Amino acid sequence: MAKLLLVEDDGELAEKLKIWFSDEGYLFESVNTGEDALQMLSNFQFDVVLLDRTLPGISGTEVCKRFRATGGRTPIIFLTGRGEITDKLEGLDIGADDYLVKPFDVRELSSRIRSVMRRTAGLLHNELRCGNLVLHAPSHTMFVDNVPYRLMPTESALLEHFLRHPNRFFGSKDILDAVWPSDKSASSQTVRSWMRNLRQKLESAGKSDLIRTVQGSGYLLDNQE
Repeated sequence: MAKLLLVEDDGELAEKLKIWFSDEGYLFESVNTGEDALQMLSNFQFDVVLLDRTLPGISGTEVCKRFRATGGRTPIIFLTGRGEITDKLEGLDIGADDYLVKPFDVRELSSRIRSVMRRTAGLLHNELRCGNLVLHAPSHTMFVDNVPYRLMPTESALLEHFLRHPNRFFGSKDILDAVWPSDKSASSQTVRSWMRNLRQKLESAGKSDLIRTVQGSGYLLDNQE
C-alpha cells in the first residue's frame, strides 16, 4: 500500500486530500511546516511527497533542496499557486518530479501520483546494491548511506560490472572485454588508470575496501554479505 506525505499549511485543503486519498486506499500522513516535513522525511519512508511550495518558515523549495542534498530520492510533487513557466522550471530544476498549480482537480493529482510512482518503479530496475552502496547506472550516481556521489560514465560502467559479478576475480583483459569491447586503443594501463579513479571515489565515500586488487589475478568486489 503506497504511503503519501502531504506538506500543506492550508488546513481545509489538507483535510480534503486526506479524505480523498484515504478512500483511494493510500496511507496518508500530513504536516503543515517545512520543519516537520524534514523531520518526517528523515525518520520515515514515503512513496510520494506532496509539497506546498510556499510554506511559512522553511519553504517547500528549501525542503526539496535539503532533502535532495542528503540523497533523498522519494518523488516530490509541488503544489503551488505560482503558475508561471519560470516558477515551474525552477521547481523541476531543484529536484521536484512534477508541478501542479492550485486550484487543481484532485483526480488530476491522483493521476500524477500514479505516474511518478510508475517512473520510480522503473528506476529501481536500474539500481544495483551492495550493502549500503547503491549504484543508479543511468545517472552515473553512487549512493552510500543515501549520500550521492557522481561518477564519470567509465567509472560507473566499471562499478556496474563488479556489482553484477560480486566475489569474482577479473583480470585486465576480462575488464577490457566488458567495459571497452570495441575500443582497440584501450590497454591494461587504461584499466589501471580508471580503476584507480574509481577506487578514489569509493574511498571518498568510505568504501575503500569494496574492490580489492589481487596480485597476479586482477580485481575483485568483496561482498561479504
